[in-house]
Amino acid sequence: MAKKKILIFGGSGFLGNALYKELNSYFNTYATFCTPNSSLEKNQKFYAFDFESEPVSILLGTLKPDIIISAVRGNFTSQIHFHNELISWTYRNGTKIVFLSSANVFDRFTNYPSYEYDKTLSESVYGHFKIKIENALMRLPLQKYVIARLPMIYGYDSERIQEIKTLHHLKIPIEVFPNVVTNATTVSRFTQQMHYIINRDETGIYHLGSKDLTHHGDLIEGICKKLSLENTIFKQVFDSNEDRYLAVLPKDNLLPKNLQFTIDDVIEESMKV
Repeated sequence: MAKKKILIFGGSGFLGNALYKELNSYFNTYATFCTPNSSLEKNQKFYAFDFESEPVSILLGTLKPDIIISAVRGNFTSQIHFHNELISWTYRNGTKIVFLSSANVFDRFTNYPSYEYDKTLSESVYGHFKIKIENALMRLPLQKYVIARLPMIYGYDSERIQEIKTLHHLKIPIEVFPNVVTNATTVSRFTQQMHYIINRDETGIYHLGSKDLTHHGDLIEGICKKLSLENTIFKQVFDSNEDRYLAVLPKDNLLPKNLQFTIDDVIEESMKV
């Protein structure tokens, strides 16, 4: 049986590249990059592509992927146009779209965590943008899309861990939000879960975060302790008088137990094993 052909848009970015490394050994995986990169230019499975200035139909017509993964960053208006192109292609062809979304689609709701099929509502520009793409995707037949909503992403060598280390080194206070109740994930947990979803041909909406919650301040302090960062300076930011939730918990689309994890796992994986 032929391997599924996967095309990752944004394959040179942090999450896109991690997905490429996870999937490449198991699937016929291709990816795109935008910023000139000599090593990627030599990799025959990476294609130079700028979604803000190029039509996507030529690349899709050349590769004819079974699965499209969108991990792009960039101008929000251009991204909406780009995803509308992907959706049109998907509707006409035997393709599925996997869209990386965010907990911010629920950032208007503050009194409880959010589950897969809760109504989305956001007060942020970023959340509004993600909702617009989600709503367009959900007009497709269910078997043609996966929406993967992500909380904050940590893990060894992640952007957030690197920022914590840099701020500590420079003796700059690290902002923590003591009243924000959240969950989190790591790069490795995220890519393992995505591998399962793709391999099992799952569809619908998935919340890919830890199964438990914590206060943001406790999470960051736990990570700093795990990293043995001494005399860390914290800046406590109180953006509300009461606890407010920014968390995406799984309920309807549960993954197997071996792919479920806790906040303690997130903290443990902030260091290289």
